[in-house]
Amino acid sequence: MSPVEFALALALLLLTPGPTNTLIALAGAERGFLGALRLVPFEAAAYGLVTVPLAVVGSHYLADHGPLRTGLTLIAAIWVAYLAVRLWRLPADAMGPQQNGALKLFITTLTNPKGLVIGLVLLPSQASLGWAAASFLALLMAVSAFWAGLGSLIAGGTSLKPLARRACAGWLGVLALWLAAHGLAAA
Repeated sequence: MSPVEFALALALLLLTPGPTNTLIALAGAERGFLGALRLVPFEAAAYGLVTVPLAVVGSHYLADHGPLRTGLTLIAAIWVAYLAVRLWRLPADAMGPQQNGALKLFITTLTNPKGLVIGLVLLPSQASLGWAAASFLALLMAVSAFWAGLGSLIAGGTSLKPLARRACAGWLGVLALWLAAHGLAAA
């Protein structure tokens, strides 16, 4: 895969709405654009903890251990379902930055299936892991800024925040079902 193809594939994957992007958008709605950007280092750290080890050794190991990959996918589905239920049940007056914090984003990103694709497929496709990781970090910051901005624009008014939370909860529920179906189909 050429560097341009790598960057395009990575950008498209990162832009895809998923659990991490949903939480960044929700943080944009709750905290505003700059407040949501303060969470990006936690997202980057979680992705780094997943993708770099996978790129270095995991691609060879998980290729031979399908049940482990299935298990990781099902764990991600359970976590995303938990987030969806928790967001849906949260009272409207409880909205605030404390409900969508760094730890929740960090754990969600650790279990995000995109990390598997990035670490097992995209990063190993490049001759230089350092260049690939730096490109990944740059694209991650740009995409996170996009989602934070989108969240702050859509739910900038206080009357839209409960609606944005419910929409994010619904989307996370759909993602959890898709992950569970995908994980069980691979088993």
